[in-house]
Amino acid sequence: MKSFAKILKYAAGYKKYAFINVFCNILSIILELLSLMLFIPLLNLLFNQETEIIAAEPTFAYTKEFAADYFNYTMQQYIGDNDKAAALLFVCVSVGVLSLFKNVFRYGALYYISVLRTGVVRDLRKKIHSKTLELPLSYYSEQRKGDIMARMTSDVQEVEWSILNSLELMFREPIAVILYVTTLIIMNAELTLFAMILLPVSGVIIGQLGKSLRRSSTKVQEMVGNILSSIEETLGGLRIIKAFNAETHIKNKFNNINEQHTKLTLKMARKRDAAAPLSEFMGITVMVILVFYGGNLVLEGDSNFSGSEFMAYIILFARLLTPVKAFSTAYAIVLKGAASADRLEEVLQAKNDITDSATPKKVTNFSDAITYKDVEFAYEEKTVLNGINITINKGKTIALVGESGGGKSTLADLLPRFYDIHKGEILIDGVNIKEIGLNNLRDLMGIVTQESILFNDSIINNITLGTENVTKEQVIEAAKIANAHDFIMQMEKGYETSIGDRGGKLSGGQRQRISIARAVLKNPPILILDEATSALDTESEKLVQDALFKLMQNRTSIVIAHRLSTIQHADEILVLQQGEIVERGTHTELLNQSGVYKKLSDLQTFAS
Repeated sequence: MKSFAKILKYAAGYKKYAFINVFCNILSIILELLSLMLFIPLLNLLFNQETEIIAAEPTFAYTKEFAADYFNYTMQQYIGDNDKAAALLFVCVSVGVLSLFKNVFRYGALYYISVLRTGVVRDLRKKIHSKTLELPLSYYSEQRKGDIMARMTSDVQEVEWSILNSLELMFREPIAVILYVTTLIIMNAELTLFAMILLPVSGVIIGQLGKSLRRSSTKVQEMVGNILSSIEETLGGLRIIKAFNAETHIKNKFNNINEQHTKLTLKMARKRDAAAPLSEFMGITVMVILVFYGGNLVLEGDSNFSGSEFMAYIILFARLLTPVKAFSTAYAIVLKGAASADRLEEVLQAKNDITDSATPKKVTNFSDAITYKDVEFAYEEKTVLNGINITINKGKTIALVGESGGGKSTLADLLPRFYDIHKGEILIDGVNIKEIGLNNLRDLMGIVTQESILFNDSIINNITLGTENVTKEQVIEAAKIANAHDFIMQMEKGYETSIGDRGGKLSGGQRQRISIARAVLKNPPILILDEATSALDTESEKLVQDALFKLMQNRTSIVIAHRLSTIQHADEILVLQQGEIVERGTHTELLNQSGVYKKLSDLQTFAS
């Protein structure tokens, strides 16, 4: 039940609704008990069973004798004034009124628990989403996107259906059991003790079934992650799948995963569906034994247990089985949902090493230089950067070139703290970036990547992403600088045009110019350009390159270049090889050295 407790901690803000639910449930159960207890004198009345004449009103005491004597006294007075038919009508109306108020309070309990349940689901989903935004990029490099999506969707839904939908049962049924058992003890302690010895047997059996359900549920949720991963890969790679006629292979791969999921789901469903009938059978078995044992007490003439009391006892015990069965079934379902709760907790408790310092420093502007000092970085055990020393003065452009996997993108990603270095330090105006607040640090930077990251929204909302309090005129000016205004105005709704999933309605060059307009609008002092033109055709590249030159004016820039022709005017070019700077200088200086840079330049000249 630890997972259940973990979910309940999110209900801390809804204590008021929980207390109201418990209060309404208690009143509902008490009214139900009173209506059932009325059956004892009702049965006596129907079967003409003689009752002791009570001349004076009984003194209050919490015993079954007081309840019986008070009711008999009231009924005798009523029958004296009327007749037995009128008394029967009175009892029936009383039961009906009690039932009405019982259900009013029952609805009140459900009304308020629904506020708690839906609120907890909302808060949990919000917390999971916030956590996914907080976690560093390194976390996602070790996880499958499909599995993360499964946790945010199907696991949250499973918690809602399995745990939170059972929440009301977990609150109500223990109260019902306690009140029913207390009443049964008052009616006949010996018979109730005998029943309590039998009931735990069914509880043990249901508990074992619940544990088995939890194991099966864990496997099912893992398979859901595999299915979502397969779908995500299929949608993202449709062009390649079709180009290589790989439809059959992808279908077979998906069908295999889907078949495994179906088998596991069926196995889990059979266990889940067995909980209710098994619980009911165990309850009926206990009641049959109880009827045999209690019936013998009545037949033997137990003076403290009349036939009408025994029938009322059996009615109450039958009603007791309902909350016991509901609780045991809910317990089994909760254990099933606990697997999803555990998977959500793994995300919520994931360690985030990239955090603000206890007392972050505020950097309002960039005025001097960026310094990489003896920087080292590794992915797990693989060294990516080693002994990096760079000084980038304000207003200068530094280009990073080299073979793929040489550490260029990683070196740039360390500056906004997408990853944290393992040794050394990175300084902005002499301040270690780890001492600067993350939001403050990233406010100083604008990033344009090789793959334009756009969202399924309007053009204007993509350009203003992360930038607040801007006017339409400022957005248009940024688009003009990025050479994007003309094609935007040719679209049906102009800046309000929706660009589709990942900007699918735009060409590569158009997407890139929207990204550049976003950076222009932010107006950062530091720019990181990660191969921003490498995936474009010649015409688009020219437009984007022109936009980039405008963007880079009077800014400090780190440019990762694949095409050397785009960085010939950089103030300094750094050549990286296997995580180390092997050459540095201007374009002309590096060509004259006849080293790695010269070799790369000759290869590109030959390829063109």
